Amino acid sequence: MNDQVVLREPGEGPATWAMGGLFEHLVGAGDTQGRLGISVVTQPPGIATPLHRHTKEAEAFYVLDGKITYRAGDTTYELRPGSFIYLPEGLPHAFRIRGESPARFLAFTTPGGLMSLYDEVGIPAAERRLPGADGQTPEVELPKWAEVGPRYGLEVVGPGIPE
Repeated sequence: MNDQVVLREPGEGPATWAMGGLFEHLVGAGDTQGRLGISVVTQPPGIATPLHRHTKEAEAFYVLDGKITYRAGDTTYELRPGSFIYLPEGLPHAFRIRGESPARFLAFTTPGGLMSLYDEVGIPAAERRLPGADGQTPEVELPKWAEVGPRYGLEVVGPGIPE
């Protein structure tokens, strides 16, 4: 059982390349008795998820930089720096990174186990930057999502947000 203060200085903590982006883990389930996971996520324009839901976690996002179109249930939101969105457990949602520059946001999950999913489908980041040719191709990564996602309660329920 972990009942300690967790401090991450800039550049510390695990970092993973997944979904074409960089996931810098600030705190995870192993640090918080399973209660919370937080990562700083950077993703390039065009990255999108299918419509999906999580059966085990609620999620929240706080946009630091960039533009994100977010569908939550039947409503679509345009997020910009300073926007915050909370998604209760089980709510179908999808997003697409918009604009000409990467989006950077804080991703929160409660409980915190979902952050480990990105580590399983991704690869350790060689550096704290977006992956290039040294990252995984979608042809390699996408089958991992289909295999690993259900263990984390990830259910794809429809197509993503069109370009």
